[in-house]
Order: sequence, then C-alpha cells, then structure tokens
Amino acid sequence: MAVIVQKYGGSSVADAEAIKRVAKRITEAKRAGDDVVVVVSAMGDTTDELIDLANQVSPRPPEREMDILLTAGERISMSLLAMAIANLGFKAQSFTGQQAGVITDDSHGRARIVAVKADRIHQALADGNVAIVAGFQGVNASNDVTTLGRGGSDTTAVAMAAAIGADVCEIYTDVDGVFTADPRIVPTAKKISRISYEEMLDMAASGAKVLNLRCVEYGRRHGVDIHVRSSFSAHNGTLVTDRPLPEGEGQMMEHPLIAGVAHDRTEAKVTVVGVPDVPGTAARIFEVVAATGVNIDMIVQNVSAAQTGLTDISFTLPADDGQKAITALTDHEQEIGYASLQYDDQIGKLSLIGAGMKSHPGVSARLFGALRDAGINIEMISTSEIRVSVITRADQLDDAVRAVHTAFDLDSTEGEAVVYGGTGR
Repeated sequence: MAVIVQKYGGSSVADAEAIKRVAKRITEAKRAGDDVVVVVSAMGDTTDELIDLANQVSPRPPEREMDILLTAGERISMSLLAMAIANLGFKAQSFTGQQAGVITDDSHGRARIVAVKADRIHQALADGNVAIVAGFQGVNASNDVTTLGRGGSDTTAVAMAAAIGADVCEIYTDVDGVFTADPRIVPTAKKISRISYEEMLDMAASGAKVLNLRCVEYGRRHGVDIHVRSSFSAHNGTLVTDRPLPEGEGQMMEHPLIAGVAHDRTEAKVTVVGVPDVPGTAARIFEVVAATGVNIDMIVQNVSAAQTGLTDISFTLPADDGQKAITALTDHEQEIGYASLQYDDQIGKLSLIGAGMKSHPGVSARLFGALRDAGINIEMISTSEIRVSVITRADQLDDAVRAVHTAFDLDSTEGEAVVYGGTGR
C-alpha cells in the first residue's frame, strides 16, 4: 500500500463531468489499496472570474479581502469532488487550507508555506477517507487566510506530500507530462520521461507552465518525487527526481545534452538611459527596485550611446510589476541622475536548458546560429551552467522556439503531442 498525493488543476475539474472523471480516477487508486490525499485548484477560469469581479467593485481591492475571495474557488472544487467520490461509494472529507494545517507567512497574494500541521489529514486517512485539500491557500500566524499566488496548488500538493511522507506526488494537468517545448507551439515536442530537479527548476523559472517554480523548489528541498501526468489519459508522465534509476532499467552513459526549450511572454524590459558611470549607481538603481518587492531577471549594462561617462542599464522583470518599478525609479530620478526611462512589454524570453551542456562546447554557437538562420534578432543574453536565455521580440518568439527546438534535434518522430484541455495547467 502506498501513500499518494494527487493534485488536479483547473482544467481537470473544469465542470461536473470532469469532476466525476477525476473522482473515478481517485477511487481506482483507493480501490487498489492506496491512501490518497487530493489537492484541487478552482474550476476552470473561476479564479480569473473572481479577480475580474473584484476589479469591477474596486480598482484597488484590499489584499486581505482578495485572499478571502479567491479561496472560494478551491472550496467549491473540493466539496463537489468529495460529493462525487461519495456517490461512487467511497468516503471522502474536504478541508480548506486552514483546516489542513497549511501555515504561511503574512504575504497576501504570494504567501510562502512555513509549515504543514497535517494532523487532521492523518486522521482522515486513518478513518479510511480520501482527504481532499483546497490548494493555493493557507493561514498565517494571525489566523488570516492567505493565498500562494499563481500555481500555488502545485506547492500545496508537494508540501502536503512532504508533511505526510507520501511515496509520490502526482501533478495532474492537461498534457501527458513535461515536454521538450510547449506542445501548443511545437506539436512535435517529445515527452521527457525523467528530469532532474535542477533542470526542472530552470524550465519552470524560464516559463514552462506545467509545474510551478516554488513547487519544484519545495520538492527538491524535501526529497519529494513529483510525477507530472494528464488527468485525461492513463499514460505515464514525467518523473521529477534526483534518485538514480532502479537496477534493471538501465543507466544512460551520459546525460542528454538538452532537456528542453522554454519560453516566457510575461516579462517586460526597463532601460535606464544615461546613468552616471560611477561606482554605486547601479547598486542604487536595484536597491530602489528591490524595495518595491519586484524580482529582476536579466541585466545588461552598456556604454551609453548618448555621451561618454554615462551608461545604459537594461533589466527584465515580470510585466505585471513594470509600473511599480517605473514609479519607484521616477520617484528617485534626481538622486540616481539618469536621463530617461524606457519601458518595453513587447518582448519574449527563450531559454535553452540542459545539464548536459556543462560538458559540451558549442551550445551557444548552435543556438545563436539557429536564431540567425530564422532571422530573429537577440536583444539580451543571460547564461548559467545549464541554461542560455535570450530576449527577442514577442511576435518572433514562437518562430524562435521552433527553430531552436529543431536545431537541437528535439523534434519527435512519433507524431504530435496531445493537449487535452488547452490551458497547460
């Protein structure tokens, strides 16, 4: 008998029929003798609809009240799923994040899990129930409801798996696993059967939406194996793990050169033009931005084209945070002494990821050659041991992904990948 945590995304529980299909899958695992804990997201586009509704009521809804509102979506999913399981003759209990013992910090809208006190979940399993937990939510030390941000249900699932000592955490979505590229853009992308935490972290950080970045971080830290699968098929998916292959399954002589090509359309670029080229100026720019809570991604500094003794500094950040950064820099214009600010939200980021590139020269040359041959200009470059990222124009991003995917021989010869639900979660 195994202890399994299963997480179902919004597309997997989008309507009544989908919920009944998920309930059948859960009861099959229960019938096989496994203890099952289920984490659910809100149905379909419920979260987006609630955000739109809040914005109709108030242009700047209070963060605490937004968290209380948004947790309603997962509560609907969990209770309906418990009803569907009961209708199949099995016992189930649903729990909010608070009832499940998910303790977070105080950051409304993007809280982090600090502990999971899963006593009620253990008791539910001991009583023979399927335990159903509302994802994406918890409670802080002041007993206020908090939410974990986009993709937070993935993190809830992995945290719950770590807390109860589950054998595996299964993340169900609308594709059959992690692919070498988004199959909506590259239909010939290959499914990856096994990937390391390190590679998956870079894939998630670079825009691959199949797994949330913080969920992978939590899984690596606590040694939780994550199995990404589709709730629409019975196929094996992608195992995210650092464990060695079991004996008899064969050991690959070398790690694959490239794990995949990820892309991100959600970033923007800020250029601070005409910055005095003296020690401390760059530090002050990024101190100002950091004080707003904005995360910076790529940074490039160039000699200013306008005047000697000056420099231009460009950086990328989430487009949703662009106005926050611009406002902060504008407020400190006299102190920093720059000439002007430029903002560009029509960019796309492409990232080539693979642990094998550590020991293979020529990866960057091959990447840049593929982009050149496709007529795609590169605006910024960032590298690490296992990743090369470039910024291009947003309207060229899809072509760039396909060109690079083909250049590194990642295209499948076994037909097109299937996308069942169309959302990627």
